[in-house]
Amino acid sequence: MLVKVFGSAVYGVDALTITIEVDIVIGSQPGYFIVGLPDNAVKESVDRILSALKNNGYDRPRHKVVVNMAPADIKKAGSAYDLPIAIGILAGTGQMNADELKDYIIMGELSLDGSLQPIKGALPIAIQARAEKYKGLILPKVNAREAGMVNNLEVYGVDNINEVIGFFNKTTELKPTKINTREEFYDAQTHFDIDFNDVKGQENVKRALEISAAGGHNAILIGPPGAGKTMLAKRIPTILPPLTLHEALETTKIHSVAGKLPGNTSLIACRPFRSPHHTISDAALVGGGGIPQPGEISLAHNGVLFLDELPEFKRSALEVMRQPMEERRVSISRAKQSIDFPASFMLIASMNPCGCVANRGNLGNRLGYS
Repeated sequence: MLVKVFGSAVYGVDALTITIEVDIVIGSQPGYFIVGLPDNAVKESVDRILSALKNNGYDRPRHKVVVNMAPADIKKAGSAYDLPIAIGILAGTGQMNADELKDYIIMGELSLDGSLQPIKGALPIAIQARAEKYKGLILPKVNAREAGMVNNLEVYGVDNINEVIGFFNKTTELKPTKINTREEFYDAQTHFDIDFNDVKGQENVKRALEISAAGGHNAILIGPPGAGKTMLAKRIPTILPPLTLHEALETTKIHSVAGKLPGNTSLIACRPFRSPHHTISDAALVGGGGIPQPGEISLAHNGVLFLDELPEFKRSALEVMRQPMEERRVSISRAKQSIDFPASFMLIASMNPCGCVANRGNLGNRLGYS
């Protein structure tokens, strides 16, 4: 029996719907085959899925099982396909009702006991599901509030595979997650752990940073250790204009894709502040990897990127920032794909002063000046 289940893959900060076709071939030698350009995490899902089914009282198929993930020319990565593949196997073997599978996007990583682990990119997956007119989205409960920010889409958070099976068999009732996006957004906008108003004195520096914040200008702070450079830089997001709802959704998508969204958080309502260590690599700063992921400059999108001890950063790391700072985006190119990440941030740097001519010349060389 052939069954189709629908999942989603995240590329850049957007999602692409994946059709997971499960075919149970009766009469053939038993075996499990996953095709459609899966990575090792997807291939290893067979053992997790079979253990989860056994531990929850379901029969593992004794026939040949072929799983195709279409489109087959796009790399499928991660463990979030466990749940849709498991549902496809159960539906293909007649252990659950498959009539409504076509109406839902299903994603989730399975534990061996059938419980679900959180996934990355829930928000862009929900946005794509709504754009393609799916009725609902089923995913781990930890990600439900994040995906629930998307209206006109029923988002169901579940704890284990039994709830999903019961939902399609009409034996378990799931309540969709309802989030008042605008109310939560505006309530969270004024909650700061630290505030620029806490700073006493430093009038000249505060005035300079206020002008920088008003015009979106970059700034460099030069002073001896303990002068308050880092303390002031951390408080700059609190004097920047509040995020708009569109900016907040865009920022949340980036952090969701990178797996940096705080647990049970639905929306990033305050401007981000990123402070990478000076030993950071070029790829970690601007983004990259076999499957491109956003770097620190994208995680600082719509917020502040703080480079403490600027002279200690590698020259190559500083040079790769030039084009993203000009174009407000960074393009990561690979052999088969090119992905753009947004990178519109305010750059704040700090350094200690030095009266040594030799060291000043060394700093100039590192920054690319003669």
